[in-house]
Amino acid sequence: MKKIVMLFSFCWMALAGTAQKPIIRKAQPALTSSVKPYAVIIPASAISKPGLFTIHKVGDKYFFEIPDSILHRELLLTNWLTKTPGGSPKYGGEFLNQQVISFEKGTTGKIFMRLITLVNAADSMNMISKAVSNANVDPIAMVFDLKARGKSNNSSIIDVTDLFMKDNAFSGLDVGIKKMLGLTGLMADRTFIKAMHAYPVNVEIRTTRTYGASGTPITVAGAGTPPAPMEAATQAGVVTLELSTSILLMPKIPMTPRKLDLRVGYFGDGYKVYGDDQYKEEDNSFIVRCRLEPKPEDLEKYKRGELVEPKKPIVYYVDPATPKQWRPYIIAAINDWNPAFEQAGFKNAIVGKEWPENDTTMSLEDARYKVVRYLPSETANAYGFNVHDPRSGEILQSYVGWNHNIMKLLHDWYFIQASPIDSAARSMKFSVKLMGSLIRFAVSHEIGHTLGLRHNMGSSSLTPVAKLRDKKWVEANGHTVSIMDYARFNYVAQPQDSISEKGIMPRIGIYDKWAIQWGYKYYGSPDLQQDTRQSEKLLLDSLNADKKLWFGGEGRNFDARCQTEDLGDNSMEANSYGIKNLKIVMSHLNDWTKQDNDTYTNLLDMYRQLLNQYQRYAYQVAMNVGSVCVQTKSVEQPGDVYFPVEKAKQQAAVAFLNKEVFTTQPWLMNNSILNKISNPLRLSGLAGIQNMVLNQLLSDRVLNSLCLTAQRDGSGTVYTLKELISDVKDGIFSELKTNAPIDIYRRNLQKEYITRIFAAIKEAEFSTHGLALLFGASQEEAMPVTSNTDISSLLSFSLEKLSKEIQIAIPNTKEEDSKEHLEYLVQRIKKGLAQRFVKPTK
Repeated sequence: MKKIVMLFSFCWMALAGTAQKPIIRKAQPALTSSVKPYAVIIPASAISKPGLFTIHKVGDKYFFEIPDSILHRELLLTNWLTKTPGGSPKYGGEFLNQQVISFEKGTTGKIFMRLITLVNAADSMNMISKAVSNANVDPIAMVFDLKARGKSNNSSIIDVTDLFMKDNAFSGLDVGIKKMLGLTGLMADRTFIKAMHAYPVNVEIRTTRTYGASGTPITVAGAGTPPAPMEAATQAGVVTLELSTSILLMPKIPMTPRKLDLRVGYFGDGYKVYGDDQYKEEDNSFIVRCRLEPKPEDLEKYKRGELVEPKKPIVYYVDPATPKQWRPYIIAAINDWNPAFEQAGFKNAIVGKEWPENDTTMSLEDARYKVVRYLPSETANAYGFNVHDPRSGEILQSYVGWNHNIMKLLHDWYFIQASPIDSAARSMKFSVKLMGSLIRFAVSHEIGHTLGLRHNMGSSSLTPVAKLRDKKWVEANGHTVSIMDYARFNYVAQPQDSISEKGIMPRIGIYDKWAIQWGYKYYGSPDLQQDTRQSEKLLLDSLNADKKLWFGGEGRNFDARCQTEDLGDNSMEANSYGIKNLKIVMSHLNDWTKQDNDTYTNLLDMYRQLLNQYQRYAYQVAMNVGSVCVQTKSVEQPGDVYFPVEKAKQQAAVAFLNKEVFTTQPWLMNNSILNKISNPLRLSGLAGIQNMVLNQLLSDRVLNSLCLTAQRDGSGTVYTLKELISDVKDGIFSELKTNAPIDIYRRNLQKEYITRIFAAIKEAEFSTHGLALLFGASQEEAMPVTSNTDISSLLSFSLEKLSKEIQIAIPNTKEEDSKEHLEYLVQRIKKGLAQRFVKPTK
């Protein structure tokens, strides 16, 4: 199956007939010659829990009692981690895998569990449907002995203890995860079922699983550097994890899907469709969303454009474990999405509620309830999780995982980015009101994910930098058009702009409201083609009317407009303001981090955060060089899909880096701070940032991109590799023209420049990236192949030219360390070139 852009990976089920028709298989009669009486298998001492399946616990055995009405129904089986050991690269709450299964009566005294793996469908009216049906058979994945029939002879009882106690593809870890964690075999004596619970549409199983551990994680293909061994593995030779397995009943009749369109940021799913009039099969790809429909009695009002309440609103509950002071802000974050649904024609479509106290009829594990879960985890993160019907994209179960320590992350972001313009941020402990506002924006972002929305990292690039300093405008409109971007706080605004929290905090924007309108507007047709015609018309009309509705993707295609943590339509202008604000933070860092009896841990922590922010500014600017913009379009829309960042912008990016990064920054090396937090034997953070940014700027990807865009353009108006090398060299070696002393940071940087150039030459000669492709790396994972390009020759001659410039400057250099440094560089270039090239004779 072709993999569609998704939140999680799934095994899709095939459909017999059209995508909207349920699969119906004729049940075989039960043959019960070896079946025991009910009371023998399920004695009066059994602990029983009724639900989708009734769960019976008899001693250390667990049984499912499966109603005959559930046989042949599709069930979604999902696994995720709930607890992991310290140092694990996988975290509690992290999704593992998902499969579609069904149970059916099998041969004598057996119950079969099928794995629904097929991904093809054909309309039953087409002749090809017979061929599709004949070509695909769902495998019988497991066979269970039929232990007994239910008391009323309308259910089957099977022993599922081994299903959850032993290592298998349905309730354990897959091979890739085991390799990543350095795990070996499952240890049966330390593996057990922790709990099983049954609810009307789902059953939940918690298991504790212990594995032998080699202590040496293995690199999975394409995964990069292997993680460090976990402490438990190195000390005890074993690793214990807790897993959760959920089995969820899927709808008999799937919801009408909405066709996936990459111009709107939704998670997607799909399968292949065959028809008699095709030349090839089609991908039936659709978006992931909740089912939202008008009440039958309100349908005509809805069609007239009146706001109506949905038949079944989207209700989110706040985990009762959540500290009480944060609950109102979380409820507000949920309700903040209502204006977006109003744009789709629904009022009161999404509701945030407190979990009813002392209500024993409700459980957080019941799939019917959507919950913002509070997790007392040290991981500084939050996430939006959903389980959806792979036939239609309908979200069947979802929750937001809210880890306690994300408040530390929110504090640090706001302190560093907003303290120059918001006095409330100048402290290591925020007021409840301020922290509540930060929680509100973060929860709103995660709720967006549970509604089906992907990140839109391009949205922040649609706001002019000047508007970010315009108090009236930014407080009315917000600093970005989508809360689904990673655009944190308005770091562009300056203290004199007097911008309030309204213009600093992210909010649900015009893109979010339109995306909900496009995905959730109800057309009332069970016909996918008719639904697609109407949704495509809305899409084209909207995009033609407002360019701010552009979906920029998740920042994985090296489009400089689609970066995380950035703001504005010009990184150089925006980040110049950002650095001005960082200088204010730096000048007050001692005072703003002070707490009684603190041994400068606050100062160290926030200085590191400041360096991280400075590094982000530098990286965001560097991304403009060699960047190719990607604007997904259909044939109805004018203009190119791929085009390079304009030359002037790339030149401005290099000028910014020469001034703000490659030139030594004394303000970052305040001794009144460094002497309290850093041993002078350690390398300065500035030097590390300079080297990393230089390596990014002169990476094979950037060099190759400049060569290829110049070849494709042909007009001579694009930024070229030769111009890049000249501009970077002039900035990093500016002392050659001024004869100024070269400080230690600049000397180190100049050496790194030469090292990086030689590395690029070597790669162009020997093409190790090409070897990486041969050994299994994908095109996305491997760097570009630069052999047989102009890169090697251009870089080689640029070093020869640099050597001549250095030799001219040496006699005029008075400072001794600088002079010796330049003489060393000449020898280094000469030796490096001699080892790589034999210069042709004239």
